[in-house]
Amino acid sequence: MIFVILTESALFTIFVVAYLFYIGKSLVPPYPHQVLHFPWLGSILLFGSSGTIIVSENHLKKGSISGFHLWWGITFAAGVGFLLWTINEWMHLIYQEGLTISTNLFGSTFYSLVGLHASHVLVGAFLLGLILFMSLTGRIRHYHHEHIEMISWYWHFVDCVWLVVITVVYIISASS
Repeated sequence: MIFVILTESALFTIFVVAYLFYIGKSLVPPYPHQVLHFPWLGSILLFGSSGTIIVSENHLKKGSISGFHLWWGITFAAGVGFLLWTINEWMHLIYQEGLTISTNLFGSTFYSLVGLHASHVLVGAFLLGLILFMSLTGRIRHYHHEHIEMISWYWHFVDCVWLVVITVVYIISASS
C-alpha cells in the first residue's frame, strides 16, 4: 500500500503542478472566482470520515464487530455523500455556470484534477462497501485488522489529497 500511495502521490503532484501553472491563463470566462464556492459540506464529509474510519478500526481491533459495522458504515456513507456532493457541484457548474472541460483552460484543469480525486474517492468507497459487505456476511473478524488498516491508509491518503485540492482549487485559484 505504501508503494501505491507513493505512485498516486506522484500522479497527483503532476496534476496539481499543471493546475498551478495554468491558474489565471484562461482567456474566456467563467473564471474560478466567479463560479467556485468553498466546499464546506464535501470537506466535512471527507475529513470527518477519517475520524470515523479510525473509530471503526479500533472497534475491530477490540473485537467489537457491531461497533466496526456501525463506524465503517458511517465512513462508507460519508464517502458516498462526498461523491454525491461532487456530482451536485459538477451539475451546477456545467448546467448553471456553463463550465465544462472544453469551456476554457480553467475547466480543463479543474475537471482533470478534481475528477482524478473523485475517481480515487470512488475506488475508496467501493473498497469500503466491499469490506462492509464482507463483514456483515461474517467474513471479517478482529484478526483481519491489519488488512483493514491498509484500506484505512488509502482512505487517509484520499483525505490528504483533498486538503491539497481545496487549497489549490478553492482557495488559491478562487482568490486570483
